[in-house]
Amino acid sequence: MLEGHKVRRACATLATVALAVVAAACGSGTSDNSGGGGGGKTTLTLKAITDNQKTWQQLISAYKKENPDVTIKATFAPTDQLQTALRAQLGAGGAPDLFVVWPGNGSAMSVKQLAPSGLLADLSDQSWVKTIPEGTRPLLGVGDKTYMWSPSTTPIGVIYNKQVLKDAGVTSLPKTYTEFLAACDKLKKAGKIPIALGLQTPWVTQLVPYAIAPATAFKDDPNLAKDMLDGKKSFTNSQWDEVYKRYLDLEKRGYFNPNPNGTTFEQQTAMVAGGKAGMAIQVTGTLPGYLDAAKNPDEIATFPFPASDKADDLEIAAGISAGLGVSSKTSKMAAAKAFMKWLGDPHQMGTFAKGGYAVPLVSTGEKLDPLVQPFAPFVKDNKAVPFMDQEWPNAKVQPVHFAGIQELFAGKTSIPKMLESMDKAYDEK
Repeated sequence: MLEGHKVRRACATLATVALAVVAAACGSGTSDNSGGGGGGKTTLTLKAITDNQKTWQQLISAYKKENPDVTIKATFAPTDQLQTALRAQLGAGGAPDLFVVWPGNGSAMSVKQLAPSGLLADLSDQSWVKTIPEGTRPLLGVGDKTYMWSPSTTPIGVIYNKQVLKDAGVTSLPKTYTEFLAACDKLKKAGKIPIALGLQTPWVTQLVPYAIAPATAFKDDPNLAKDMLDGKKSFTNSQWDEVYKRYLDLEKRGYFNPNPNGTTFEQQTAMVAGGKAGMAIQVTGTLPGYLDAAKNPDEIATFPFPASDKADDLEIAAGISAGLGVSSKTSKMAAAKAFMKWLGDPHQMGTFAKGGYAVPLVSTGEKLDPLVQPFAPFVKDNKAVPFMDQEWPNAKVQPVHFAGIQELFAGKTSIPKMLESMDKAYDEK
């Protein structure tokens, strides 16, 4: 899955950042002639998600204080741009020394796509690898090797505007799906958009299905991801259709904003932050954008998406966060790996997880942010289903999924036809 997409106060800011990254793509690499193996000054280049910009700047500044001879030049862009422009840059041989990598196998920038192509350096000998839970490590590499660093798990939940829900008469947060629908009814009757949805931004399309799936497709078969890999189940031969039936039912009830296909992620965020909409179903990593856009950040809060009919049965969707990898082509390998080793310290991992509004993979001894705390028990108690695309066998299903949902909302396809298309992409080698 794709996670992390920060919204700035003005769209112009995003455009400026994007242009800067595109320009930088033509000249990535280091700006000096040092080798990075010791002696002299070293410059490393890093590309990452806009969502994480503040946290990266904080960590880079801290690293500079400890390592004054190392300069890290970082550029940032929204995820959808990195998924395309950065991947093309890697293919053309112009990789930055360090760059964002997604876990699992769902996208063109995922570790299981990049590592077999020889684009990532092996990080298996780094000491922090052993601190990562064993069940998580396979998503950070290929086979028994680790090729990327990630410090946290990012949940999908409901980001909401407290004042909007209060004004609509929603006096307690919903804990079941029936209660959630009732809250949406109250918001609609109060003249507010219950759920802001920005399907024009492709990665947003997948989030509502992922939030629904633990209570439908994966309730029917908790081992569905493995059963699909083993050929025992498929998108058409499972309860995946129930996921999209619920998705479209929310649309038929009028709970989304008009024309979701013509609405961007930035507009979705602005609706909730500005009080036009009550809620958005989003990854918690996007919270910085909501907080930045809100007049009063204290009005922004979260709760687990209550997809189940019984509160005690609730499981959430939560996936390993996007992290960082080292280019196998870098001429500054020693310096790049030294930075990765430093990032593997629990303090740095905690700092990154906190800045990304995520649940740390390792114990940091720090209290979680109140916006993240509602999701922590689900992660701790193994009541979290990994983002589904992280366990798909290739990167071809995801774009078919994105386009299929947009076509569903446009009335150009049906659920069975979309699932058939996803099965076809799933089976491609």
